[in-house]
Amino acid sequence: MKHTNPSPQILLLLALLLCGCRQSDNLTAWPTITNQSKPWTRWWWMGSAVDSAGITYNLEALAGAGIGGVEITPIYGVKGKEAQYIDYLSPRWMNMLAYTIAEARRLGMGVDMNQGTGWPFGGPDVGEEDAASRLVWLGDEIATGKTRQMVKRAAPGGEGLVLDHLNREAVERYLAKFDQAFSATSTPFPNSFFNDSYEVYGADWTASLPDEFERRRGYPIEPFVAQLLSDGSTDTAARIIADYRETISDILLDNFAKSWTDWAHRQGTSTRYQAHGSPASLIDLYAAADIPECESFGITDFDIPGLRRDSIRKVNDGDPAVLKFASSAAHIAGRRFTSAEAFTWLTEHFRTSLSQCKPELDLMLAAGVNRIVFHGTTYSPEDAPWPGWKFYAAVDMSPTNTLWRDAPSFFHYTARALSFLQSGEPDADFLLYFPIYDIWHEERGNHYLSFPIHGLRERLPEFCALVDTIRSAGYDADYISDSFIRSSTVENGQIRTSGGSLYKALILPPIRRIPPQTLAHISEMAQKGARIYFAGDYPRDVPGLYRMQERRLELQKIIEQLAAESSVTAAGGTIIPPGFEAGAESFVTDKKGSMIRRRHQHGHTYFFSMLRGEAVDGWIRLGTNPASAIFYDPMSGKTGKAILRNSPGATEVYMQLRPGESLILKTFDHTVAAAAGWEYYKPTGQAVELQSGWRMHFIESDPPLGSATYLLDQPGSWTELPGDSLRINRGTALYATSFTLRKSPGADYRLCLGDVRESASVTVNGRPAGTLFAIPFEINIGPLLREGENRIEISVTNLPANRISDYDRRGVEWRIFREINFVGIHYRNETFSRWQPLPSGLLGPVKLLEMQPMPQPRF
Repeated sequence: MKHTNPSPQILLLLALLLCGCRQSDNLTAWPTITNQSKPWTRWWWMGSAVDSAGITYNLEALAGAGIGGVEITPIYGVKGKEAQYIDYLSPRWMNMLAYTIAEARRLGMGVDMNQGTGWPFGGPDVGEEDAASRLVWLGDEIATGKTRQMVKRAAPGGEGLVLDHLNREAVERYLAKFDQAFSATSTPFPNSFFNDSYEVYGADWTASLPDEFERRRGYPIEPFVAQLLSDGSTDTAARIIADYRETISDILLDNFAKSWTDWAHRQGTSTRYQAHGSPASLIDLYAAADIPECESFGITDFDIPGLRRDSIRKVNDGDPAVLKFASSAAHIAGRRFTSAEAFTWLTEHFRTSLSQCKPELDLMLAAGVNRIVFHGTTYSPEDAPWPGWKFYAAVDMSPTNTLWRDAPSFFHYTARALSFLQSGEPDADFLLYFPIYDIWHEERGNHYLSFPIHGLRERLPEFCALVDTIRSAGYDADYISDSFIRSSTVENGQIRTSGGSLYKALILPPIRRIPPQTLAHISEMAQKGARIYFAGDYPRDVPGLYRMQERRLELQKIIEQLAAESSVTAAGGTIIPPGFEAGAESFVTDKKGSMIRRRHQHGHTYFFSMLRGEAVDGWIRLGTNPASAIFYDPMSGKTGKAILRNSPGATEVYMQLRPGESLILKTFDHTVAAAAGWEYYKPTGQAVELQSGWRMHFIESDPPLGSATYLLDQPGSWTELPGDSLRINRGTALYATSFTLRKSPGADYRLCLGDVRESASVTVNGRPAGTLFAIPFEINIGPLLREGENRIEISVTNLPANRISDYDRRGVEWRIFREINFVGIHYRNETFSRWQPLPSGLLGPVKLLEMQPMPQPRF
């Protein structure tokens, strides 16, 4: 047989085909998991009583479970360990930091560092001159007083007065001690420096404020202090108070937030900033940092069937409308990450399950969060008696918590989801103007106005209601401040912010006041074709006192210009601009699900989560028009090509999603190759009830329970079995049963565990099937089943609550910490001795559902 060499044309064609296949593979593969896409954790150093062996032990445990990095926050110490305390920023402390950074790098982890101990910034180097200040009015003159606030939860070497964040020179002196500490010890800088939520109470003044006020507002504050301190009931007083609030905001932004970030950049590092709590424009403050960070605080009442609702709880202050202040700032400023402090006070300590964490995480991701920092983990020596060293307000992501056994599956879920959400660019539909000047003018009660996460929705009810309306209509909007409006441009009819993000239109909610320079820039954008939508009438007033009448006339002229622009709509009577109906996402409008959409070079990425009680099984209209799409399951890692169809004016995707589940959809503007289609299933109505013949024994328990095997008529809580030890233990029990199955041709089988307390690892016929830690506790196991006899083993791990309540009843002294020690969720010194035993184990009912693959429809 004669062989000939292929022609150059054939070789070129083969090369192009190979290149195309590789490009398609790269487009459709899971994004690379990095230490930034893995969850991080706040790592409390109690008394900074750390050593190299303990650092290595802790970091190896965290890295092995799937944690991507730590944020070091030193706090108060452990009683009896005073000799091991290390003063903050001392040479010995810096050596421990350097060792931590080196060990983290060895393990592929990152390290952030709180730029203080406890919170807020302050310490022994902050003297009276640099301490947080307050206004003292002597009746005819102003004096600068001091709040005398001390650093909360301070660590050794970090105790002292809180810093005056409004004083640029004080901030620079505070940061200088870090220059000295790092330089003197040649310690490498961490990935980022962190600033916790602004909890500087009553600091309403700084010595330079009169000069700053006159320079920025155009008139002196001294003659108007009486009006400043009034209830603001007159128009003049309200304007003076608003001017004061704007000045405080400007000073905090310039003298602290920007100054701090500039300092970090000079060191070759970055800042991570929780701006909430500040007396300032939150959007501008968040945007001043490299990584804006929001937080969840408390638990959300999700309507997910079977989700455990703890009787001891705080209502979550971090709802989506509040979380979006940080993500909006990140998007409009071009920041890659929006971080979140996750799960603070989700429930009472020792009672939080992974099944409660997962929907809270999904809620944050749908609000634009794409970086997670757990709150948190306490450094604890390997030989510390259980429960180890603990900080009170934590979900306790640590090896001494029973949930640690199955936590890696939750961490892997988080990393998979974040790997997508850290890719591409934000793709919100609209910009929504944040009416800060109306808020500064109309809020009464105190001249000093801050925006803490607690009660922020109640403080901004009208604005948050507008956000809810936009989102429930199937759109997404990022908030924008005056300064970011004035730096935005227009490209092909879309608005591009200074950070590079594109938006279809700018929405202005019903407002009464706006600076003329802001409205003038809006008018300029309208003249260049930008869509501008006033949900109410045009604003008719200006903020502030100086040149009020002159600025009102200026504003009126701008309004007349706006009214002549065809791209401007006013008094629309609805919050959604007309003409964008085709862009609504029906997953939100019809199914009431939670989602976010991002943009990549060839299409879009969607994150969907069903945080309510209705399942999705049908066509979902997309707000985009892709040519092809692939589903990715962040829980299992499975992928497959989604079914699309064209409908009038829209593209639809067929989706199946049960309550509590989430999916990622990546769409493309061209047809891409995929290994296989997404697996769609329909139940046949056949089921095997696995309600008898169960055996259970413990594979791990404290207190030890021996090798006894319990024969069960049906699955149930082990706390209901005879024996006092079963009501007070923490551990893992293995439930096992055997059954006979006649497999139907082509069928798959879904194992439904029912009520699980609290997580479960499933083995089928000796082969691992997966770990289930959240609603729904279900998994397809068809490929692992065989015709005839089958055996299922389910290892279920409970919470440590029953064990810790037993400790308190017996008077075991585990609360061994200084300062506030270990308070409960309501910040009271209370024990857990009255807790009733929490159900533990596999409660069921357990059944096996027969499923048949759905045929792939053709269109």
